[in-house]
Amino acid sequence: MGSIEADLVFKDTVITVLPEPSHVKAVYSEILKAGIPQKSRVFIDSSTIDPSSSREVAKWVADAKLGQFVDAPMSGGVVGATAGTLTFMLGSPDELVPRIEPILLRMGKRVLHCGVQGTGLSAKLANNYLLAINNIATAEAMNLGIRWGLEPKTLANIINVSTGRCWPSEVNNPVKGVVETAPASRDYSGGFGISLMKKDLKLAIVAAEEASAKLELGARAREVYEEAEKSESCKGRDFSVIYRFLGGKE
Repeated sequence: MGSIEADLVFKDTVITVLPEPSHVKAVYSEILKAGIPQKSRVFIDSSTIDPSSSREVAKWVADAKLGQFVDAPMSGGVVGATAGTLTFMLGSPDELVPRIEPILLRMGKRVLHCGVQGTGLSAKLANNYLLAINNIATAEAMNLGIRWGLEPKTLANIINVSTGRCWPSEVNNPVKGVVETAPASRDYSGGFGISLMKKDLKLAIVAAEEASAKLELGARAREVYEEAEKSESCKGRDFSVIYRFLGGKE
């Protein structure tokens, strides 16, 4: 952080990607200490944090006249980042979109403007909440069908042309051999870590409470991910390892 002042002097665009709300606040606190005002500067934060923390940091930046702060969380994971196919969910004033979009398209293939600052994160957390639930439901459904005698690929093919189709069933199927490129086919290595899914689910639940939105399944899903993360056979693996945690046949 020692060179942050020198770095900011000639920068009109700064992109940050950090693990937790506390990390984002710590980094921007250091940026504020540098105190290099520039009305035209844009800070693009692609961290997945709660909308309230993001709005708080945006206010810090605005009050210090250091520029404008927007949220642009991404979807696509490690595979998307490597392939340059990430999707960014942008929370930004309308007038900044033409400036920000080309920058993000250098790292991904799609930028979806969600509305004002903070709405990108709201969209990301709503999506990841659904993903977390669908992942558990897919694991349960696959385990159920297999125990009833269905062949895994046959069951997955039926689900994926029927109303149960979802990303965990079609792309990230939790049963080994169903999707050769899925983490399940390499002992759940790589992919989207179970700790990250747990974190995003927690953020979604907190944001829902702030918005007085009732979540019937959130608390129990969070318990499942927390318990799975503690298991030696699941720790550090892709979140589809929930299938293993739930006793799925491998």
